[in-house]
Formats: sequence, C-alpha cells, structure tokens
Amino acid sequence: MARFLIKRIFSAVLTLFAVSVLTFLMFFALPRDPVSGMCPKNCNPERLERVRQELGLRDPLVTQYAGYMKGIFTGRDLGSAQGGRCDAPCLGWSYVNNEAVLDTIARVLPVTLSIVIPAAILWLLLGVGLGMVSALRRGTWLDRAAIGFSLTGASLQLYFVGAVLLLVFVYNLRWLPVPSYTSIFDNPVKWASGLVLAWVALAFLFSAIYARLSRAQMLETLSEDFVRTARAKGLAKRTVYGRHALRAAITPVVTIAGLDVGAALGGTVITETTFGIQGLGRTAVEAVRAGDLPTIMATVLISAVFVVLANVLVDLLYAAIDPRVRLG
Repeated sequence: MARFLIKRIFSAVLTLFAVSVLTFLMFFALPRDPVSGMCPKNCNPERLERVRQELGLRDPLVTQYAGYMKGIFTGRDLGSAQGGRCDAPCLGWSYVNNEAVLDTIARVLPVTLSIVIPAAILWLLLGVGLGMVSALRRGTWLDRAAIGFSLTGASLQLYFVGAVLLLVFVYNLRWLPVPSYTSIFDNPVKWASGLVLAWVALAFLFSAIYARLSRAQMLETLSEDFVRTARAKGLAKRTVYGRHALRAAITPVVTIAGLDVGAALGGTVITETTFGIQGLGRTAVEAVRAGDLPTIMATVLISAVFVVLANVLVDLLYAAIDPRVRLG
C-alpha cells in the first residue's frame, strides 16, 4: 500500500508541476499587458518601462517562473508597486483589485467550499441510495419512479432549475432569503438558509446521474457469479447486498464522484452566477474579463490542486475497496 501511495503522490506532484508551467506561460500568451492595467492612462513609455523593470518582466522566463514558485513556498518581495513583501503562499498581486491575490482567494474559496461539500453529500446519498433501491426493486413502482427522476434530472440545466427554485421559494412563497454567503462560524442558520437552494439545485441534477449509474452497476453486480454463490451459501440478504454486491458496484461511482467533486471545487461558475454568490468560479470568470492575470493564474492553479487531490483520494479509495488495484 505504501508503494502504491508513493506512486500516486509522485504522479500528482508531476501533474501540478506541469500545470504550473503551462499556467505561467499562459500569463505571457494573453494579449493583456499587466503594466498597462497598473499605470494610469497618462503614463509615458519611460514610466511603463520602469514599472516592467521593477516587476521583473524583463527577466528571462525561467527566472520569473522560479521567483513565482519561490513565492508560493517561501514568499517574495513584489516591490512597492505591488504591496511590498508578500508572505508565503504568495500568489502575486491583483492589479484590478489592488490587493494580494491570496486575500481574494481567502475571501471566495470558503464560499465555493460551502456550496460544493454539502451539495456533494446530498447528491451522493440521494443518488446512490436511489440507484441501489431501484436495482433491488427492479420492475416495481419504485424502480419506475427512480428512472423517471433520473431522466428528469438529466434533461434539465442548472440555470433553469436554479431560476425555478428562486422564483418559487424566494420571490413567490418567500420561505427563504435571497441566496448569499455568511460564514458558518458567524451564523450557521443564515449560512444554511443562504445556500440551501444552491445545494438542492446541484444535488438534484447530480443525483439523477448517480442514480442511473448506481442502478446499472448494481444490476450488473447482482448477476455476477460471486453474488449467486453468496446466495447459495444461505447468507442473509443484508450481507449479500451490503458486504458483497454494494462493495463491487460502488467502485465506478467512487471514481466519478471524486472527479466531479474535484472539478466542482475548482469553481461552480454556473451555480454561483445563477444564485448571485461570489465564489471561486465567478471570481475566475471576472478575472478573465478584466484581464487580471495574477488572479487567473491563481484560480487555475487552485482548481488543478483540487482536481489532482481528488484523483489521489479516488485512487486510495479504489485501492481500499478493490485490493486488486494495488497489484496493478
């Protein structure tokens, strides 16, 4: 298991390194000049050149990349034009917001975490539970209802579901306040009431997908020889379904769940835009529109970290569920 873990961590580090290089190169591929965004319109060419020199933009790319990575791990001096000393992890200075990028990320990342994590718990419980019940009650009204729910969820889009939820529960019935973010440590009730519609919208759409996947996997597993053998031995249904069939059927679900959660943590752009909540995804979109290159780089790197960590976690869970994976 230790060897398996080391291999996965090494692969994750290489992936993050590649992403960091590509993201840094993207900084220079974009047509927006960061110095133009910092300097007033009446800046003359000499003043622009002095700012570029101070920012180190005239240094070789390798030197600039090394300085950027050094800032992430140990901090760096950004110069007077960028707020002076930047402690680790230093992600640069936002020319648009006139603040350290880390401050921006620290403000919006908890919002995205508060949206995605509760929603993921809901869609996994609902989707996997509904799929398993549907498979075990195949052909009954429960199975047909689950299939209808799955088809409905797979046919709708998040912005439509979100708009309907807002119209019904916020503006017509007035049961819930307008979606907003409040720290769970400040007011847990307000935190939940401000985000519950986003949770429900995400859970409804994702659980429909997981219900179909779980049902298909469970039906396939129930036809396997080892399940028939367990039944022939006279084992209780709870043991056959829970210990043997469920463990084999859940492995593909774990893979998809890890990737979905990792990608969602990188930014639920449509969800945040639909409900008017400022999270990581919406911040990234606004940074692209404004040409805020340091913020773009930071959001891409953070998204990559979430996806890579989710993949590592999936690999570990997969190995724990199916020991044959460790031998591959």
